Parts: sequence; C-alpha cells; structure tokens
Amino acid sequence: MEENIQYGYIGTGRMDGTVRMKKGQNIAGFPVGIIYIDDVFYPMVPGNVVNGYTYDFPVRLKAVDGLDEQSLFTCRDSVLPAVLDACRSLQREGVRAISGACGFFGNYQKLAAREMDIPVALSSLVQLPWIAGIIRPEQKIGVLTADRASITPRLFESCSVPPELQKRLVIKDLRHEKEFSCILEGRGEFDNDAVKKEVVGKALEIVSEYSETGAILLECSDMPPYAYAVQKAAQLPVFDFITLIKWLHNAVTQQPYLGFI
Repeated sequence: MEENIQYGYIGTGRMDGTVRMKKGQNIAGFPVGIIYIDDVFYPMVPGNVVNGYTYDFPVRLKAVDGLDEQSLFTCRDSVLPAVLDACRSLQREGVRAISGACGFFGNYQKLAAREMDIPVALSSLVQLPWIAGIIRPEQKIGVLTADRASITPRLFESCSVPPELQKRLVIKDLRHEKEFSCILEGRGEFDNDAVKKEVVGKALEIVSEYSETGAILLECSDMPPYAYAVQKAAQLPVFDFITLIKWLHNAVTQQPYLGFI
C-alpha cells in the first residue's frame, strides 16, 4: 500500500493537527479520478461522465494518451500500458479512487486494480453483481451498451461477472441508431432529444420482451444523461457510471455527522 495517503475532513473552520501531502503531489481535493478516451469527437452533455457539471464534487479527468474507441472496444494489448500510465498519474496527483469514461475500460479492470494502491472501478459493469444481489434471483437485468459485439467473456471476467449472472442479462446496443451512432462514428454533433428517445426505446424493448426485468444498467458512459428518462419510462431502478462514481466518492470522502441527540 502506498504511504502518505491521508484521509481527513477539514470542515470546522480550523486546521488542527498535522496535515501532509504525498511526495511529488502538487494538487489536492480531487477524491475521484476518471480516465477517458483521448481520440473522440461528439458532444459531452451534462450527465456525461466527462462533463464537469455532472458532479457536485471535484473530479480529476485524465486522457489515455492516443487512445481511440476502436482500440479500446477491440481490447488491443497495446492499450494496457497507456491505461496504467493514466491511472498511475492520477494516483500521483492524490486521487483516492479511479473510474473510467467507457465501459470497455473494464477489459483492464482486474489488471489495473492489481497495480494501483487505491480503489479502481473502470467499468460500470462492476456493478452487476451488486445489482443481482438486490433483486429477485429470477429477475433479468437489462444492459444498454454502445456496441454489443464488444461485450465479450473476457470483459465479463475482468469485471468479476460470473457465467451464472451473465445468463440473467438482456443486452441491447445502440450502435446502429440514427443519432446515437454519432458517438461511435465521431460526427461531432447529434440531436440530443432524439438520442434520448433512442435510449429510452431500447430500454422499453427489454421491458416489453422480458416482463421479469428487475433493473437496468446503462453500460455506456454517454448514457447517464438519459437515465432519468429511462427510469420514468421503464419504472425500474437504473444504474449507470454516475451511480458507480458517486459510490466511490462516498466511500473515500466520509464526513462527520453533526446534530443533536
């Protein structure tokens, strides 16, 4: 475990006691770091993992240098060193936990978690075992993704999703939708209302085909802006990257409770 990772909440108006920084750290106050794809071209609307207005706490964003979507989606071996470099850079800067801005970073989840001295949750898919544990065992979990073909056994294994849980998943992608496809094709613009309708439509397909669906996971980091609309339409619990990142944030920024008894 790396030394000199200091946890402590300063909120009383005083800074009593000794505070310290890690050697080489020259910024502070970013509890969560997020790695993202360097080479993309489409709008990052509020709710997107890499839009700062998505959060009510500071996040530290870090590009994986030179990374494009195709290399990540196809899990090229050359991606791993760049992913680890980005994670190590965030760790040096003092973040307390690391996430990702694409579910397919999950191909490197176990390897990155093994290398870092802080919690790592690179893919929204790591939530699947938690979701399965809070709904009835016969219920399905709907998963919306950008590209169904890139969700492979290797990805599931790296994200600790066992085969028996994989059988409960209903996976649909939006790769060929008119507006959402902008994200994969890098067209630089899309009709945001139309994207919302496309995402909601796919969620409703799952619910229509499988009435026993108990929850929906938005695997893609570009889908959280539409989580509220999916939930309103499907009337189910909805999980996404933001539920994951908020969970990480809460775990590493515990604060004292104040009040009377």
